[in-house]
Amino acid sequence: MNRLTREQLAALAASQLPPRSFVNLGIGFPTLVSDHITAASGVVTHSENGILHIGPRPAPGAEDRDLINAGKTPVTILPGGSYFDTGLSFAMMRGGHLDIAILGAYQVSARGDIANWSMGLDGSAPPAVGGAMDLAVGAKSIWVLMEHQTKEGESRIVEACTFPLTAVGVVRRIFTDLAVIEVEPDGLVVSRMVDGLSFERLQALTAAPLRPAAALVA
Repeated sequence: MNRLTREQLAALAASQLPPRSFVNLGIGFPTLVSDHITAASGVVTHSENGILHIGPRPAPGAEDRDLINAGKTPVTILPGGSYFDTGLSFAMMRGGHLDIAILGAYQVSARGDIANWSMGLDGSAPPAVGGAMDLAVGAKSIWVLMEHQTKEGESRIVEACTFPLTAVGVVRRIFTDLAVIEVEPDGLVVSRMVDGLSFERLQALTAAPLRPAAALVA
């Protein structure tokens, strides 16, 4: 079964961003999206630690340790970009000034609930939610990028989240390595699937009811 790589998935999400939109890229996986945003799109990216107009990742050896995103990863900044304090950054996030926030997640439910904050279970860092709650309620739309299944083969799309929630009913679109799924008021609608995957197989790998869009791309 074909699966999209993380880079392919990030490129797919970038290709669907509305022109000239303002987009927060969450920590981790979503930061890859900045590598695939074209200048012609006019999309402006935001990082919650206080940067607008983030560019592609720097080339190896060209990193500036004073220029990092919210995940402490070195980034570049495009012409017209700016820096500001986190107070102003969170005002942007909470005040409805961002069109889309792209977040990673551990689980997303059939009604768009999201669970994405680290409980520190691997011991690598203390439990932390960061600005995800602020983005979840402040951005006009929430998209999620994640693998369809865990390393143990469990579905990350579920009828009801079992992990601690970040926010309730906020996710509008889910990008996984197998499909793109819209969260509609009456359930989950599959709008796109990877080549070679049947809808029946996708449903079997998903722990929540799906239905195909009328114009499903496969």
